[in-house]
Amino acid sequence: MKTRTRAQAKLITAQLLSGAGIASGYAVGGLLAEEITGKTSMAGIAQMSVILGAGLIAYPLAVLAGKAGRRTALTLGFGIGTIGATVVLLGVALQFLPLFMLGMMLCGSATASGLQARYAAVDLVDPANAGRAMSLVVWATTVGSVLGPSFTAPGAHLGAALGMNELAGPYLISMTAFGLATLVASTLTKKIKPGAAEAVPESTESAESGDSAVEPPTMKLGPALRFALARPVPLFAMVTIIAGQMMMTNVMVMTPVHMDHQEFPLGAIGIVVSVHIAGMYALSPVFGWMADRWGPGTVIAGGVLVFATAIILGVIDATAEVSSMVLLSIALIFLGIGWSMFLIGGSALLTASVPQHAKVTLQGASDAAMNLGGALMAAMAGTVLQAGGFLWINMMATIVLLITLAFSIRAVPLMHWPGRGRTPTATKDDAAETSQMH
Repeated sequence: MKTRTRAQAKLITAQLLSGAGIASGYAVGGLLAEEITGKTSMAGIAQMSVILGAGLIAYPLAVLAGKAGRRTALTLGFGIGTIGATVVLLGVALQFLPLFMLGMMLCGSATASGLQARYAAVDLVDPANAGRAMSLVVWATTVGSVLGPSFTAPGAHLGAALGMNELAGPYLISMTAFGLATLVASTLTKKIKPGAAEAVPESTESAESGDSAVEPPTMKLGPALRFALARPVPLFAMVTIIAGQMMMTNVMVMTPVHMDHQEFPLGAIGIVVSVHIAGMYALSPVFGWMADRWGPGTVIAGGVLVFATAIILGVIDATAEVSSMVLLSIALIFLGIGWSMFLIGGSALLTASVPQHAKVTLQGASDAAMNLGGALMAAMAGTVLQAGGFLWINMMATIVLLITLAFSIRAVPLMHWPGRGRTPTATKDDAAETSQMH
């Protein structure tokens, strides 16, 4: 028990450090892209590069976790993020956009590792406590995200003192934070592997019964995706994770631009972004407890209502004669809360509904898809805002939400709801079928 507690504390610490590193550079990434290119239209390329990088590396890191354990995967992931911050500094020094973009993409590895850390926490606990374990690691990002921006100004002063571009200074903080996260991850026990928490009782039962059955090897991507596509519950879980990221990214990325067009001061924009980040992470332990107590479906259903509220408030603001900071703040808080409910509810549902040897593959695939989906929405959002304003941005989110509801139709009758028993986990038939799909 003490070993698991220490391991979870290390995961939380690594996530906190990573979140601080990401947030430290978040405020200046767009400014650096604008400075290097001389074009305001290129400011969004920095954040898009981070999201794209996270999407591209999420699945390879998941495969590595299945083969070598979470410690190796997380250490490598945070380590690549450290290298990425260094490459960003070099790209800024040379004023070379491709090198800068490469560094930002490598920084996305830290984001992908932070997402994988939530599943590593699940590997440490009994499945009945999966939601709470996952949510505590997600919650740690709150602290990192709050601390990170406070390092931006000191980082700029440090950069100037070292003779660097002061806008690049915060990436010195990011490099240090990612490096410390790498160090913490490297001290994790080797025993943290997908399904480690379930391995002991399973092996004990097998020994007592004389059953010599061996768990099939980790599924490859193609068979795992075919397995999920053929089953409404895991498919809906993955769609929920991806859709939540797409809706959140679409609206969040364009809200500051919308506010700037409405001539809000930078201070007001910063406040709205801050309350949005708080909404994303602060209540995650509550949603983890809800998922364990009443089932992941309850959390996802609540997320649908919260996302719908955020969209309605956004539409009201978009159609009003004068934009309201209060209205936008409430809308962005609800947007962050909806994202948290979809992420935790969807992740818990996915973990509970697939066989052990398919979990790590589908976890990695869903994380990759959620980041790639977010990058796609970020790339499209500027054009959509220019064509139809903030109203069209919220209409895009509405379409994604409706698609999610369409996927829920077949899954809902099969899911756990209060008074109906647990969400059905993968059966022996599922395990046998997946082993034949390799």
